[in-house]
Amino acid sequence: MEHLAIARILKFLPGIILGLTVHEFSHAFIAHKCGDSTSKDQGRISLNPLRHIDPLGFIMILVAGFGWAKPVQFNEQNLRNPAKDIMKIAVAGPLSNAVTAMILSVLFSVLNMFTPVYPGQGLQILNEVFLYAIYINWGLFIFNLIPLPPLDGSHLLFNQFRKYPALYHGLYKYGTMVLFGLILVSVVAKVNLLPIWPLMRFLSEGFLSVVGYG
Repeated sequence: MEHLAIARILKFLPGIILGLTVHEFSHAFIAHKCGDSTSKDQGRISLNPLRHIDPLGFIMILVAGFGWAKPVQFNEQNLRNPAKDIMKIAVAGPLSNAVTAMILSVLFSVLNMFTPVYPGQGLQILNEVFLYAIYINWGLFIFNLIPLPPLDGSHLLFNQFRKYPALYHGLYKYGTMVLFGLILVSVVAKVNLLPIWPLMRFLSEGFLSVVGYG
């Protein structure tokens, strides 16, 4: 049983590492393009996973099913158009995961065109790694668009309140508490308060069907 759990985690790892790396790289890249060099100075415009993985957050993903990477920092004062650029930076991460999931789906569909009816163990493992990576990237896309801090979706919702600092910080503080409360209840009580899995499955299977995978 323990060996099966370890094997499953190892199949998840490539998708998790790829998803987190692409997500944070995209935040950093767009922040730099919008005029702020903080992410570049910190070495975050990189596809090296070690630049983005937070050890504790990574362990939490493997153990509890949710976690985090190192957040990309930027200085709003350096942005050319802060109100619009903040939203561009925020949406860049989730969109990069959606694009990654689509690319992996196409590659997976092509791979299966040349896969034998009864593939060997190596091909079976490769198929599973691909599928996990597709699901994980769609999951990151959905999860990060939830409009609660500190997720990217909160910037799209709360950005209009930045001109009212007290209100903005209050929304951010209590929104963060609400998010962690929902996650805690979902994990402990095993109640699906955040409908991530149904949407993940819908997008994953839906796009795989579009690109020709039955």
